[in-house]
Formats: sequence, C-alpha cells, structure tokens
Amino acid sequence: MQRPDPSEYAPFYANYIALVTETDIVATLAAQLDRFLTLFRPVPEAVGNVRHAPYTWSIKEVVGHLADAERVFGYRAMRIARGDATPLPGYDENAFTAAGEFDRMPLADLVEEFETLRLGNLCLFRHLPDAAWTRLGTANGSPISVRALAWILVGHVRHHAAILRKRLEGAAG
Repeated sequence: MQRPDPSEYAPFYANYIALVTETDIVATLAAQLDRFLTLFRPVPEAVGNVRHAPYTWSIKEVVGHLADAERVFGYRAMRIARGDATPLPGYDENAFTAAGEFDRMPLADLVEEFETLRLGNLCLFRHLPDAAWTRLGTANGSPISVRALAWILVGHVRHHAAILRKRLEGAAG
C-alpha cells in the first residue's frame, strides 16, 4: 500500500506520518501493539503517576491519551471507510485527558484498554475493501483519508512511546 499523500491529511499530522517508514500498515499496527505491551506491561504501578519535567502528563495520562486517540482515530476511520460524509468534530486531547482522570486507574487497566482498542482497529483495517483506504472524509475541518488515519495511529504512538521510553529509562537510572 502506498503512503498517504499530503492532500489526505492536515499538515499537523505530517510529523506523525513521517515516523512511519513501513508500507504494510496493518502488519505495522499489529507489531506496534506487541512492542507497546512489552514496554508497558512491566512498568510498576508506582511509576505510573510520575510526572517528569518538563512534561505535564503522568505516564498513566499518556497511556490514557493513547487509548483515547486510538478510539477517536479508529472511529473516524470506520465512519469514513463506510462512506459516511458527515463532517466529524475535532477533540481536545488536554480536556479529554483531564476528564479521564487516568491517574486514579491502575496502569495495567490502561494498557489493557489500549490493547483492546488496537485489536478492534486491527479487525477493522484487516477487512477493509481496497476502495475504502483512499476514501476521504472531513475531521476537525480538514480532509482525512482512512489510509492517513492508519498511518497517524502508528506515528502518534511512536511519538509518545519514544518520549515515554526516555522517561522510563531516566526513572530506572
């Protein structure tokens, strides 16, 4: 499958898409889940609420944010893949994270929630007809394709996981 063209997404997402060099995006989504679980399952609960300056979110809040984004982008992909032309709203990740109150939840539950959502999105993407991948819709006032949403899901997790890996290495060292 070809990478999404810049006309298929808002410029804001270009940095996420640039983090994805693979072409088999479904296999990449699946492999990323395995790496995510390997990284986060062993993290002790006590580390989950830690905030490392200059970051304002705890590790739990970042994992909760990743679950929220997985849900929002997956929903957008499903609606657009099914030919729904209804413009979809944006979402404020800071407001969602604050309202999620993720620090009160066990880190293992947040990791499991992300896993469940990714598995659901994998089912969707694995079974899309070819024509669905390049369907365009509107989200947050900008055009977006199903293909771009799959690349964004991978790039978004890569972006945050790289930061969290550094934070966790610093906490261990």
